[in-house]
Amino acid sequence: MPTRARAAAASIRRGDARWRPFHGPLSPASVRQAMVILNVLFSWLVQAGYLTGNPLALSRQRTPKATPRITRYLEPGLWQEVKDFIASMPQQTARDRAHYHRVRWLFTLLYLGGLRIAEVGGNPMGQFFVRRDADGTMRWWLTVHGKGDRERLVPATRDLMTELSRYRQHLGMTALPSPNETTPLVLPIGSTAGSTAGSTAEPGRTKTEGPSHRPLTRAALHTIVKDVFAGAAGRLRERGEAFTARADLLGQASAHWLRHSAGSHMADNQVDLRLVRDNLGHASLTTTSLYLHVDDDRRHHETDEKHRIDW
Repeated sequence: MPTRARAAAASIRRGDARWRPFHGPLSPASVRQAMVILNVLFSWLVQAGYLTGNPLALSRQRTPKATPRITRYLEPGLWQEVKDFIASMPQQTARDRAHYHRVRWLFTLLYLGGLRIAEVGGNPMGQFFVRRDADGTMRWWLTVHGKGDRERLVPATRDLMTELSRYRQHLGMTALPSPNETTPLVLPIGSTAGSTAGSTAEPGRTKTEGPSHRPLTRAALHTIVKDVFAGAAGRLRERGEAFTARADLLGQASAHWLRHSAGSHMADNQVDLRLVRDNLGHASLTTTSLYLHVDDDRRHHETDEKHRIDW
């Protein structure tokens, strides 16, 4: 709402001796705008050779803010506790074994692939593909359609492909997916290659295409992950009070913590941060990367060598 003085000034017309449009002080926003304009002017004068330096350059230096840090991730020791818990899961019954293999594959996918939980449910196995790199090595990749409908290529490392093959063979499928295969990345318990209604696969033959199940929902995937974290936290608490804080932290963890853990562990292992960015899809470089196959090859090699799951 205008002040009384401003309202009175507004009633004074141009030409009146009392007309003073610039009599009051500039607002903070106007001061900032004036400084921007003057800075551009001085920068131009420097570039044109009229000045040797910009007198406003120092004014642009603001007090640096503390760099934000990701805190929702598992340090390597806590991540090992999770893997140890998964390795200890019961496998006495067929359902136990199915649950174990699904959990192991899901955690591999979330960690090695750095996938968001929605990306696990929204991408099929047919988006794995293989191509030859510059030195003739065949490398597997996973095309991920992710957040904001952006597409990225995730290096499908040897560890990742080994675990994919393990999971598929447990389901009675071929070790490797076929192009355009619609099998969800993670399947409901009870899914096998022979469970597809109307399957025409010959008896005794391994099926390439998986069962025609819908992918697990985000909520279902979230529950699986939370249950594992809760179980691992429970095992820690059994060791005594000294492990309570670590158990509490693990109890707070969610699927997205695995994505943060993937990024943190890759960075800690000296993977180039630009490669980490591309692996996690923090920025879309899909169009440019079509012309940068050598960079893709290096990204695959570094990720494969330095980002391992070590079951």
